[in-house]
Amino acid sequence: MIHVVFQQNDIDVLQEAIALDKTLEGPVIQIADDFAVGPVSNMYSGEGIAWRKQWWRDVLAGGDYHGIVDDGSVPDDDAAVAALISTLNNNPEETLWIWAAQNKHDVSGYYWLMTQLSSFQGRVFILYLNNLPFINPKGHLFYPVNLFDIPAKEFLKAKKLARPITAAEFEVDPDEWLRLCNEDKGVRILEGGKKLQQYGYDFFDEELRGFITADWQKASKIIHLFLSKAKQITGDAYLLWRLKQMVASGEADVQGELKRMKDFEIKKKSLQTAGENV
Repeated sequence: MIHVVFQQNDIDVLQEAIALDKTLEGPVIQIADDFAVGPVSNMYSGEGIAWRKQWWRDVLAGGDYHGIVDDGSVPDDDAAVAALISTLNNNPEETLWIWAAQNKHDVSGYYWLMTQLSSFQGRVFILYLNNLPFINPKGHLFYPVNLFDIPAKEFLKAKKLARPITAAEFEVDPDEWLRLCNEDKGVRILEGGKKLQQYGYDFFDEELRGFITADWQKASKIIHLFLSKAKQITGDAYLLWRLKQMVASGEADVQGELKRMKDFEIKKKSLQTAGENV
């Protein structure tokens, strides 16, 4: 049994669950990229892969995660899938369990992955924790947004939800992902079930602007406020990129070095500055 998850924190909690139940024993592989943002055109071609990597380089340039696309600190998803397919081909009894919670990150990753696994129908299982209640450490029912929100012991209940990805899903889901890839917009939002809707790269900008005030604030503070209060969130690196885009377009004043989140401060464009730009 091989497990696949889509967030780093999922690995730790799933490994805790495996320690509690040896029937789950098997390696845990993470698909690291966040396919809920960025270009997805020609995703499975060398050109499309290279273009997406370059987009991430541009987004992360000068920021807190500068250079991680090329320094080996982030797993190579394409290499991981190639190795996974080789393992499944060489071991006919091996099965694959894909774990996903109801969030755009996991669902986008699911589509990207399962589209490449159609030849293993019957051996690929999905555990999609869609609107399912679990018990938190305080004994209260809750509906997890992420796998890592679930206590390890609750995974023993979750494993009962494993089911093979159906022939119909192997036919329909890749078509849905192809539609999204052909639209090639910048942001994918989960609208319930496995339905993703796409928007432009500026999708988060309007709400992000709401946390920019007339007083100087560190970019890190603005991003923290957004992540703690916004209904739809995304990664801090993406939000930092969007703040830099706002500064570059003249929407906000800035002081400090426009690099990492704690290197610069932002405030609303002052009337004097705005007048000078007229």
